[in-house]
Amino acid sequence: MKRHSKLNRVTLYDVIVALIVVVITIVVVYPLYYTVIASFSDAAEVYAGNTFFWIKGFTIDAYKNILKESEIWIGYRNTIVYTVAGTLYNLFLTIPAAYVLTKKDMPFRGVISWYFFITMYVSGGMIPTYFLVRNLNLINNPLVMIVGAGVSCYNLIVTRQYFSTSIPSDLYEAAYIDGAGDGKCFIKIALPLAKPIVAVMTLYYGVGHWNDYYTGLLYIYKSKYFSLQQVLNKILTSNLELKIDDTMDSDMIEHALRQYRAAQGMKYSIIFVGSLPLLIAYPFLQKYFAKGIMIGSVKG
Repeated sequence: MKRHSKLNRVTLYDVIVALIVVVITIVVVYPLYYTVIASFSDAAEVYAGNTFFWIKGFTIDAYKNILKESEIWIGYRNTIVYTVAGTLYNLFLTIPAAYVLTKKDMPFRGVISWYFFITMYVSGGMIPTYFLVRNLNLINNPLVMIVGAGVSCYNLIVTRQYFSTSIPSDLYEAAYIDGAGDGKCFIKIALPLAKPIVAVMTLYYGVGHWNDYYTGLLYIYKSKYFSLQQVLNKILTSNLELKIDDTMDSDMIEHALRQYRAAQGMKYSIIFVGSLPLLIAYPFLQKYFAKGIMIGSVKG
């Protein structure tokens, strides 16, 4: 009897866990699902709130309206450049720094570690940072979108932990005996074995650069340097105002309402267009994602 009751408790537990997972999955996936169906639905149906579960009045007008904007392609080009160059810059700084901080015989290792860690709790603030960027002549300079933040301390800690726990020290010792130095060990041993964490850091930094709107808002004023997020925000805010006054007749008011509803529907296509490249890239990195994060988290 005890054995059967124990099995029943396990079964009930499994059911509860499965239900919780299903609920969390729906909560996470539904906003993206709704964004997609709303972007392909008629603007009037979206405005009326009739697109909760499926597309109503299928149309691609919202995407046509977006693609008419030449600034979209400029924003895409700029963001791709910022993301690729910025991610490579971040990896070039983060991966070697994390590797070096695993060497216990490195001089001033503790001081350098604290130099990085203190940035997690203390920052200069927006105004001092703006003055620094201005003094470096990076205002309205696309380089500010690339070199603004070289190393994320959190990413550095995760990468250092991976190097510390996932690569056997015996490999380094054997290489030292054969005459290899730290540089060769890093290139020949550490990097080839660090593909999972490099993939994770690439995803982290890449997503950060792709979604970076705040940096451009503060430091970029020339439209030719706008990122995709700035361009999409500009298009959206310029079309969301409903302008109606006493001088307008019924036809003009109806036209203004149609434009306003179209803009409301267009915002969902803007969200989808801005997220699409990351949605495409993530499946290719997903197999490394959990492995890169979890391997370095437990010693064994």
